[in-house]
Amino acid sequence: MGFFNKLFGKKEKESLDQGLQKTKEGFFAKITKAIAGKSTVDEEVLDNLEEALVGADVGIDTTVKIIERIEKRVSKDKYLNAAELNKMLQEEIEHMLVDAPEANSYAFNSDLPAKPYIILVVGVNGVGKTTTIGKLAYNFKKAGKNVLLGAADTFRAAAVDQLTIWSERVGVPIVKQDMGSDPAAVAFDTVQSAVAKQSDVVLIDTAGRLHNKAHLMEELSKIKRVIQKTIPDAPHEILLVLDGSTGQNALEQAKHFTAATDVTALAITKLDGTAKGGVVLAIANQFKIPVKFIGVGEKMEDLLVFDKHEFVDSLFNLERKEA
Repeated sequence: MGFFNKLFGKKEKESLDQGLQKTKEGFFAKITKAIAGKSTVDEEVLDNLEEALVGADVGIDTTVKIIERIEKRVSKDKYLNAAELNKMLQEEIEHMLVDAPEANSYAFNSDLPAKPYIILVVGVNGVGKTTTIGKLAYNFKKAGKNVLLGAADTFRAAAVDQLTIWSERVGVPIVKQDMGSDPAAVAFDTVQSAVAKQSDVVLIDTAGRLHNKAHLMEELSKIKRVIQKTIPDAPHEILLVLDGSTGQNALEQAKHFTAATDVTALAITKLDGTAKGGVVLAIANQFKIPVKFIGVGEKMEDLLVFDKHEFVDSLFNLERKEA
């Protein structure tokens, strides 16, 4: 029984299946076609697999690793039929996805590793960062957690306004200051408030600018320092939000942010609107950072805790397509 079946049930698994439908129909339909009717893995099969993987934005480096591992297994195990190759491919793709460390492994309704659990959220504007924070707040609150938001993206009035709307919509408190205020001061006030309120989860929004990486690094470092004045081991998670529909552009953003700060987890949004779901593999493999959440729809429930086995299972099960 899979992760979603144990902790969330059938509804969330169906959301995952439906949200990945475009990727299934494009990417994995090509893979199915590549191995259909083949009793052995020859060069043609491997070339077709490679084309399908690259076409789904899995990326050249990750694709080469997958193909090489399959070649090695085929030469050693001396089979295959299409079903066995399909199973092997699933295993190799799952192998490419990084598990979260045990200390940072949790679901919305499980005990958190610390209280308050401080999550610093980073990412460029337009990737769904504020929406992701709102959905996280909703899901944590629904699971019985006391949630606090911190509006530390003080360079855009719209960012503070959007987060305020989410706080009202979800029914959770928010700490904010005027536009142009020091982001670190907002973060400090947020953490102080979280301790006073005995909050379980704190979600702090940060500015999404990439034009000056040095400035971004300085700003995030300052936020971390002031947070640590109150909670020495915080932030407990630095969550990078990426738009899965942008494919290779998401990889570029990940490069900038991982260079600027110690990103510990990823949230990949908008997977329901793209056939480029393979970018999840490329990002996880290249940066060795676990994917923690994925967005597979517009509803607040459509932000799911990521589980690599269920993700790969949904991608390969084309028969689950709705009638």
